[in-house]
Amino acid sequence: MLNAYQILVRCIVLAVCTAALGACGQRGDLYLPTEPAAQGRASLPDAVVPTMPTRGTTSQP
Repeated sequence: MLNAYQILVRCIVLAVCTAALGACGQRGDLYLPTEPAAQGRASLPDAVVPTMPTRGTTSQP
């Protein structure tokens, strides 16, 4: 059976791990880039379900 010290240590470790994982990658405000360099980037729906080019169009890099 667990004693009070083991329960306290496990709760502290769980809280630290939760805080570390919860803050992972959280830096700065979220925004949609509007500069010209961002115009050609794929959005999430384009990355998940890519569209096929239609007939008569060519893709230029």
